[in-house]
Amino acid sequence: MTEIKTIAKHASSVLVGQLAVMAYGVADTVIAGRYSDAALASLSVGSAIYVSVFVGLLGIVMALLPIWAEMRGANRFEDMGKSLRQSLYLCVLITLTGMTALLFPGPLLRWAKVPVLMLGEVESYLRVLAFAFAPALLFRVYSSFNQALGKPLLVTWLQVGALGLKIPLSIWLVGGGAGIEPMGAVGCAWATLVVSYTLMALGLIMLRTQKLYTPFRIWKAMEKPDWRQIGEFARLGIPGGLAYMVEITSFTLMALFIARLGTTASASHQIAASVGAILYMVPLSMAIACSARVSYWLGAGHPDKAKRIVIISLQTTMLISLLLAATLFISRQTVAGLYSASPDIVRMGATLLAWVALFHLADATQALCSFLLRCYRITLKPLALYGVLLWGMGLYGGYLMAYKGLFGRPATQAAVSFWVTSTVALALVALCFLLLLWRAVVSDMNTKRSGNLAT
Repeated sequence: MTEIKTIAKHASSVLVGQLAVMAYGVADTVIAGRYSDAALASLSVGSAIYVSVFVGLLGIVMALLPIWAEMRGANRFEDMGKSLRQSLYLCVLITLTGMTALLFPGPLLRWAKVPVLMLGEVESYLRVLAFAFAPALLFRVYSSFNQALGKPLLVTWLQVGALGLKIPLSIWLVGGGAGIEPMGAVGCAWATLVVSYTLMALGLIMLRTQKLYTPFRIWKAMEKPDWRQIGEFARLGIPGGLAYMVEITSFTLMALFIARLGTTASASHQIAASVGAILYMVPLSMAIACSARVSYWLGAGHPDKAKRIVIISLQTTMLISLLLAATLFISRQTVAGLYSASPDIVRMGATLLAWVALFHLADATQALCSFLLRCYRITLKPLALYGVLLWGMGLYGGYLMAYKGLFGRPATQAAVSFWVTSTVALALVALCFLLLLWRAVVSDMNTKRSGNLAT
């Protein structure tokens, strides 16, 4: 099988699974929106905080993918099993941090000036999700291990199957029935809790019963913490995780700032954010598949083949993102209408979706590059660029444009301001990442060539 076919098969399998996961959120958005505008607005704020916390901390775990893929390329199978066990120590620390943030969101909500009428429902939503954090994280570890093995279907089938549980549960718990009182947005959180524990249990069963995992000797006795290996996780994972957190929060925290503009603005932004997140799954799937292959060939000692994967992935991802952005721009009014029956929300949502189309072009490029840069152990520079451009120019710039005025212009008091500044900032990030990635590829090639000449 050629590399292109290998990547296509891996990426398409990941995409199906990721779209299933995204469908959880899309279904919640539609179900809450049809229940009430207030529930949709509360879901927008609550999900923004949850995603900021969970996905930001998840970035640390995602750094395990290139480490495990390199081990696989070097045929270090038992080391992969030990590394998987050692990652559990990291998961304990991440879980405690995440649960604390979700159980006590008050300071963040007050800082963002979330309307008082939303606070109770948002806090209840986050309290439920705090207890879904551990199983969701452990399933992501299982997912990353399978991505490193090039076996994403073992994860995809579980994610797709869970969708059949998530949707009816959300409908039932949000709207009530059969002895259950309507819960609104909190019902979505309870449905997520049930799905998270189900997926974790199924993942453990797969690890225990499938012969695929036998060479890795996963079920050996748990070793004491190997601080050298945990340190390697930290050196790659913490900067990478912080970078991922800045990237995601620059996107999700828009919901908190927009919340003060009212229910219509929050609900419209939730539509735009939901569609933007769905589109992001395509480059994310490519990034996972390509980074697994790049790390595999680096571990096998073939930087030339790794370079070829980098070029293929950039070309393919850019072409697909152009097609998706054009499709969204043309159909933005129709797409907005699928989420809400309110004419005001649909009209504002369609305006935001036009910017989402442009946002996606930059988002696809930077997402792919950020994953590939981790393969070359480059994490600190992306973190700095994310902080300055996404938080500084994107999020803070949008805040100034919307509420204070910018460049002599009065405050817009509009959600679209955040999308304008974030799109510009993300485009600059994408350009910087492309330059960093190419330098890393060339440097690695030259290092390998020099080593061969020396021997």
